[in-house]
Formats: sequence, structure tokens, C-alpha cells
Amino acid sequence: MRTPLSLRQMSLLKGLSYLTILAPRNLVYMRSNFLFGSRCWMTQFSTEMLFKSFSFRHYSVKYDNMASEPLENDELLNNLLIMGVDIDMAKKRQPGVFNRIVTNEQDLKIFLLSKGASKEVIASIISRYPRAITRTPENLSKRWDLWRKIMTSDLDIVNILERSPESFFRSSNNLNLENNIKFLYSVGLTRKCLCRLLTNAPRTFSNSLDLNKQMVELLQNVCLSLGHNDPTDFVRKIIFKNPFILIQSTKRVKTNIEFLQSTFSLNNEELLALICGPGAEILDLSNDYAKRNYTNIKEKLFSLGSTKEEVRKFVLNYPDVIFLAEKKFNDKIDCLIQEKINISQIIENPRVLDSSISTLKNRLKELVAAGYNLSTSNIALLSWSQKRYKAKLEKLNG
Repeated sequence: MRTPLSLRQMSLLKGLSYLTILAPRNLVYMRSNFLFGSRCWMTQFSTEMLFKSFSFRHYSVKYDNMASEPLENDELLNNLLIMGVDIDMAKKRQPGVFNRIVTNEQDLKIFLLSKGASKEVIASIISRYPRAITRTPENLSKRWDLWRKIMTSDLDIVNILERSPESFFRSSNNLNLENNIKFLYSVGLTRKCLCRLLTNAPRTFSNSLDLNKQMVELLQNVCLSLGHNDPTDFVRKIIFKNPFILIQSTKRVKTNIEFLQSTFSLNNEELLALICGPGAEILDLSNDYAKRNYTNIKEKLFSLGSTKEEVRKFVLNYPDVIFLAEKKFNDKIDCLIQEKINISQIIENPRVLDSSISTLKNRLKELVAAGYNLSTSNIALLSWSQKRYKAKLEKLNG
């Protein structure tokens, strides 16, 4: 019968297991004999039993993993907590930042405070884009100066950073930014147009210079192929109407131009007017998405008795309808039809589809209650501003 281990023996065994992390097997045996000093006790537990009790592989793997795992920068964590940064959010966004030995959170804070950003805004920026703290003061200062060549004030830049910190901190390549600004000015874009780009589609300036050149060259070629003799004016109009176009692929834009021309049988003059005006925003849509939505629009209107020419007129007068997903478009049309509104009225007043389905339902209910005959009256008020609509409703009720 084996006697139970004493507390001292158990403690010694535990110590022995840790020694095996660093020591070879023969050294373990030597130390065990020295430590226990009793051969008699050791014979009660075979070598096999002793080493089965402890998994050397387990401890060695654990040790290796601990050694290979990068350690978090405790000083950084403390600094960010004091600054009010949402650590959990920041770790989810860019966890690698917290393993860096050197960061510049204090320099970033001082820099942004000097530009008019509040402590709350700075904390929000770092929470959502932690990589901001890796930028050096020199890099920040140079980048800010380049942005100020476009924006009218530091506060304008702070507002963009608050809304989209990635736009400023995503890239540290200031030379690429400077080259892009020079190029966009050189092709005829005004400061107002660049300001619109920076405000709405700042990733344009993080594009490689070659990508921006490819898109501008495509637009210039489209312009000339359609018989327009002022490529500079054409490019400026499209980019101003659709500031997101420069962050799309040339293939997508080219495919969408071909889709519009072939689907609606447009001549060159009609196509120019469309893509320089209300159809400009369609150019950066997924082509499959645009085709699918158009097919749904066509089938829905055909089911309600519309002709092919009426469908064409409807979409060309209101190209934004192509942005409406199938269910959303169908639900809005059904909502209007249920209140005895004729499809021809909708085709004549397509902007009523700008309103959300809940707004449409509420206004239809209020107008019916006020005695407004929707089937014979103008339905444009369904898309009016809230202030203007309320004034009209008060008159009806009065």
C-alpha cells in the first residue's frame, strides 16, 4: 500500500516540474535524488509514475507561447486611459498598435489641441483609428500644411478628422498626397472641387498618383468620344457631381457608361447631359446592382400598365431611383398605389420616392384625414420639406 505524499513532498514535486522547463532529463533525476534524499521514498513511485504526473511538453509549449506573444505597452494603455480613449474599441480596430514599444500619443494630443480639437474629439479619433498615434509630429505637421492648401481653416480639417479619422491618418506618404494635389489642380479642378473631394471622398488623396491619372484619362477619352471638345470642363463637372468617382475602378465607370447608353438608347448629346448631370452618381455603382435594380423597376412598372417609353422617361428624369433596392422600391410603389394614386402620377412626380416608407405612410394618412384627394390632386407635397408640408397640412385642416 502506498503512503500519501506529505505537504513537503508535494511542494518539492511542484518545484521539480518547473525545473524541467530548463533542465534536461538526467539533471532532473540528479536533483530529485538530492532534494528527496531518500531512495526508499523514490522507489515507492516509479520513474514512470513520477513523470506521468507532469507533462513536460505542456510546460514547454506554454513557455514558448508566452515568450513569442508580444507584450502590451502598459505605459501606452495608461496614457490612453487618462486621455479618455475607448480601449476596447481601439483594440478591436487595430490591436497591433498596443504592442508597439514607441508611440506618439502625447505628441498627437498636443498637436491636435493646437489646431482647435477638443480632448473629447481627440479621444474619439484615437478610439476609432488607433494608428493615428504612430504618426510623428513632423509627419503630422507636413500633412496638415498640405491639407490647409485646400481647406480654408484648421477647424474644417478637425471636422473631417472627427467624422473620418482614417482620411487623414490612413497614409503617412506625404509626397504622394502632394503629387495628387498638384495633379488634380493641373487637370482643371478648382480649390472648391478639391475641398469637396477632401470633405466627401478623402481617400482620393491616398490613391496612388497613377490610379488618379488613369481615371482622369478615362473621363477625358469618354468626353472626346462623345463629341465634347472641352475635356477639362467635362472632368470637372463629373467629379464635382460625384466626388466618389476617383476611388472607383476605371472598369466599373466604363461599364456603367456603356450600360446607360445601351439601356436607354441615348445619343452622344443625351449621354453627355446625363452623366454630367443627374446620372453622374450612377457611375460608381456596382454594375450588377444597377442592372438588377433597373430590371426590377421595369418589371414593376410594366405590371402596373406603364409603357416602355414611360419607364424610360421615369428613370432618365429620376436616375436616383436606380439606387433603390428591389424591396424598398416595390414597397414605396405599393404604398402609393394603395391610396388610389395612379402610376402616371408617380412617373410625373418621381421625387415622392425620396421620402422614407414611414414618412409616406404618415403623410398619406394625414392628407386623407384632411380630405385631400390624392387620385386627382398634386402628389408632389409627399416629398416636400417637413416645414413646407406642415404649413400645407395646416391650411388643409383650417
